Amino acid sequence: MEAAQSRCLFLLLLFTCELSPEVAAEVQESSDGAGGSQEAVWLTDVPAAMEFIAAAEVAVIGFFQDLEIPAVSIFRSMVQDFQDVSFGISTDSEVMAHYNVTGNAIFLFRLVDNKQLDLKNEDIENIDATKLSLFIETNNLHLVTEYNDVTAVGLFNSMIEIHLVLMMNKASLEYEESLHRYQEAAKLFQGKILFILMDSGVKKNERVIAFFKLNVSQLPALAIYHTVDDEWDTLPITEVAVERVQNFCDGFLKGKRLVMFPRKRTLRPNFLAGSFLRSALGTCREMKKVGLGSRKSWSVM
Repeated sequence: MEAAQSRCLFLLLLFTCELSPEVAAEVQESSDGAGGSQEAVWLTDVPAAMEFIAAAEVAVIGFFQDLEIPAVSIFRSMVQDFQDVSFGISTDSEVMAHYNVTGNAIFLFRLVDNKQLDLKNEDIENIDATKLSLFIETNNLHLVTEYNDVTAVGLFNSMIEIHLVLMMNKASLEYEESLHRYQEAAKLFQGKILFILMDSGVKKNERVIAFFKLNVSQLPALAIYHTVDDEWDTLPITEVAVERVQNFCDGFLKGKRLVMFPRKRTLRPNFLAGSFLRSALGTCREMKKVGLGSRKSWSVM
């Protein structure tokens, strides 16, 4: 119980911000203006579906027995909104049987933690663009996931217990190359460590920097955290290098720490816990407003 509370509290501090009352509209707007054009891929047999899923960091597949239901057009409308997600559609009975689909369903498959989530039956009957957009954006985790108010929920629900955060200003000249190297390092720890990018240029992220007892002059920096036993470590860096990231992660996995702090830190006081727990409840209420706030809404496999 104590470990679960510790995990919850840190993730609330690090990742959870209250969504505004207009959360549904914000989620929809966040996807507007995506460049380029893509279409959902038709998956006509099991090998094609398996290859499609294996090739994507995040894949969303609509399994439909009836292409005339409203959910189909809503699903297709999502394709342009999420350029970093691969979309597929299948009506093939063998494909649906392979994934244990009966009726109509929408599945999200992600590589980073080998997780599968789905919306089925009554969820599909009551789906609208806001609900589906929120479902996808919330669970749209990649080898490197950038924090935002919506992906915070997906980060919280990931079963990966060790999180690595790169704190860096996205406006810096070194950002693009640093991100590429960070992504390469993430591949080495797939399924073991969740790699997260935090833009230090965003004012509300200053509390994350402060939590890890860092200041802006020490950035960019890496911070690693074990959500179960409340252990963490930091490493200010001059540049992001794959070998440096790998050594830092390997050292943490082996129990080595560069920074040592007492177990009882300023994270513990009740007033702080209460503050972020209230934020969490606020977020959950916003999720429930659009019908996606209960675990019953999302099946996890």
